[in-house]
Amino acid sequence: MSPSHPPVYILGGHQSDFARHAQREGDGLFELLRSSVLAALQDAKVEAREIDCCHVGNFIGELLQGQAHLGGMFAAIDPALDGKPSGRHEAACASGGIAMLAAMAEIEARRYDCVLVSGVEIERHVPGAVAAGHLGAAAWVGEEGAEARFVWPWMFDRVAREYDQRFGIRYEHLARIAEINIRNARRNPLAQTRTWHFEEGAFSADDEKNPVIEGMVRRNDCGQLTDGSASVVLASAAFARSWADRHGIAFDGIPRIAGWGHRTAHLQLEKKLEASAGQPYVFPHVRDTIADAFRRAGIADWQSLSGIETHDCFSPTEYMAIDHFGITRPGESWRAIEEGWIEPDGRIPINPSGGLIGGGHPVGATGVRMVLDAARQVSGRAGEIQVEGACRFATLNLGGSATTAVCFVVETEAGIAGGKA
Repeated sequence: MSPSHPPVYILGGHQSDFARHAQREGDGLFELLRSSVLAALQDAKVEAREIDCCHVGNFIGELLQGQAHLGGMFAAIDPALDGKPSGRHEAACASGGIAMLAAMAEIEARRYDCVLVSGVEIERHVPGAVAAGHLGAAAWVGEEGAEARFVWPWMFDRVAREYDQRFGIRYEHLARIAEINIRNARRNPLAQTRTWHFEEGAFSADDEKNPVIEGMVRRNDCGQLTDGSASVVLASAAFARSWADRHGIAFDGIPRIAGWGHRTAHLQLEKKLEASAGQPYVFPHVRDTIADAFRRAGIADWQSLSGIETHDCFSPTEYMAIDHFGITRPGESWRAIEEGWIEPDGRIPINPSGGLIGGGHPVGATGVRMVLDAARQVSGRAGEIQVEGACRFATLNLGGSATTAVCFVVETEAGIAGGKA
């Protein structure tokens, strides 16, 4: 670990049930946030008074709930949080990842030793078309997507078409990504789709069983908008060591964020695609984000990982992530799909949680949820979705048309020393 990048430890956390419909149960943003925070503190064995600072990721609280200034809600969760510094972060679907980075920076700068990070979103109380319209705020409004019926399926169909133009792409590979993630979600007790039924042919180019939404993007290629919250408690090495001693926990078994990457590109999708013309990767800044995280974690490539939790707002997004992680050569993500590498028992399991397609996508919470799942994997606490022997996981959280990219590498010292990766 580089002295300029002190480790940040993950003491515990909580994810709400992403199948919940919050409004039907009488809950709003505050209630979701409160339950997640209190459960995370309990899981982390940390008192509210020990928290130095709080961060929350949220994308469209103003548009869907008429509520902003969510940082002020922490004080209402526990009196011990009243007066603690806090803030809300927005970067579309990468809002949670940006909140994580802000909290880590404070620990790395030695401002604080114990920081709470949450993400929260409520999206199910309005018709899908209304929610989709509000989510269009993550594009450059008035400059792109005006001709689209649904902005984001249209955008990621455009990504699929770019792959087709550059390398060729077959829908069956996109459908296989969706099918794997839905199947993985069946084993996840917190996944939105865990009880959903899909008839034979639902993951095919059958226009009745899997209708076209936009171009190459069909119904089951889409991530599921939902209500949810996720929280984690982050700590400095000094705090984590004292905490471990206090609770009789092995310090080298505490998950830590060993590497991170963060890049931001042009807001407009076409500008990004024009800039990458003639280059190996469709989104060079995403590749650089991942490479930065690997470098900071001291690993050479994906082969040092036990698995990945990646953004799959649509199946073309995960298709892109596969080659941008370097698992295959650019444009050859299909190889990893056909050869079973991304399956739960494959060479590099991807989205054992079910991802966004199977697990659900409460936008502001997704980046935090990914890190929590990675921490559970490397500490052997992932339950039915556990990847056997996992000791190092990566996450990739994207905002907009891959405008914002955030990558983390999570590991345990004990697992790495044991040579499991």
